[in-house]
Amino acid sequence: MKHIVIFLLLTSCAAFAAPPGAAARLPHPAGNILALQICLDRRGFSVNAMDGRCGRKTDVALATYCAVRGIPFPTRRQQPNAWESLFPGETNLFTTILVTPEDRRAIVRIPRDPAGKATMTAMGYQSLLEMYAERGRVTEATLRALNPKVRWPNPPVGSAIELPYFPQPKREKGEPPVLADVLRVSLARREITAFDSKGRLLALFPCSIAAEKNKLPPSGEIQVSTLIPNPNYTYKPDAPSAGRQKYIYPPGPNNPVGLAWIGLTLPTYGIHGTPWPEQIGRAESHGCFRLSNWNAVRLRELCDIGTSVVIE
Repeated sequence: MKHIVIFLLLTSCAAFAAPPGAAARLPHPAGNILALQICLDRRGFSVNAMDGRCGRKTDVALATYCAVRGIPFPTRRQQPNAWESLFPGETNLFTTILVTPEDRRAIVRIPRDPAGKATMTAMGYQSLLEMYAERGRVTEATLRALNPKVRWPNPPVGSAIELPYFPQPKREKGEPPVLADVLRVSLARREITAFDSKGRLLALFPCSIAAEKNKLPPSGEIQVSTLIPNPNYTYKPDAPSAGRQKYIYPPGPNNPVGLAWIGLTLPTYGIHGTPWPEQIGRAESHGCFRLSNWNAVRLRELCDIGTSVVIE
């Protein structure tokens, strides 16, 4: 399938309202680059785990957004002051949550050995720092910087935590969900883009690809074959002494394939989440395409069985 020109952004600034009880506010002291990254992510132009810094992923997301909108791309020098002009009137960028007993009880210790992992009921988060960083789509260092007085990694119940705010886009009653017609996987740029049937860009996600060149998939068009939320994972040891031994790891954010699995018609290949979101964008997977958990969930919701996937 040939590339279709991007010409429209689907989501407008007006689609995002302040959370109940939260006043609109100016960007957090963490910096205007973080504000820029939040605004881009809200519109589907992900920089992966946000860190408040200018970098390649931010450049790519911003350049793509500007191309879609038909506006000039701000230089690195201009970027720290660009968010207000690019996203006027959008100031409700953060929200405050409280640590709950349920969050504390959800923390787990994950054994190192496969047999121990297979006995778990869920491969949950190993700290509240990990949990809230993923919830806010930020690096753990950024979460610490946003909340310098919090007792990390596991603050007590009732502690106030400030996070980037990501409201659900509004949809009219009876309006069908927006679905992708084609996904394009760029091995060179290490990114996945999703387009609707009219060629409009729905989302851009940084991804990781195979570390070994012989495990990279061939270029061409395939399809989505399965969509699994909260998948389990079957681990088969490579050692000859293991024989047919296998271990089934339970679902959870620290499952090796994360919170979503998008199976492909190319055998053994898929798109999935990961326990290590800050490593996304590298060539390090065993062949599949890794996304951060939150982006894997977002992409799964955009797909259907049979959605076209173009590897290039």
